[in-house]
Amino acid sequence: MNFAAMSRKDVPQGRNGKHNDIVKKILADLERVDDTGALKVPLDELPAGKEKVRSALNRATRKKGLTVATASDDAYLYVWNERS
Repeated sequence: MNFAAMSRKDVPQGRNGKHNDIVKKILADLERVDDTGALKVPLDELPAGKEKVRSALNRATRKKGLTVATASDDAYLYVWNERS
């Protein structure tokens, strides 16, 4: 064999990408923001640019069944809950 074998029950079953920490923080804060509020996340605190964090946030919110919207300017990523 070219590679080591292991039991399937020991295989990790989650994906914790490099954006996991910032996405978890954004989602936790979104739970605390009222319907008229938005988060203002400084772009310089994002690990790899707003596009990649937006994509990771989109994947996480779809998985949780949440609907959020985003916008950005030169300094901040704005995130808010979209509720019907």
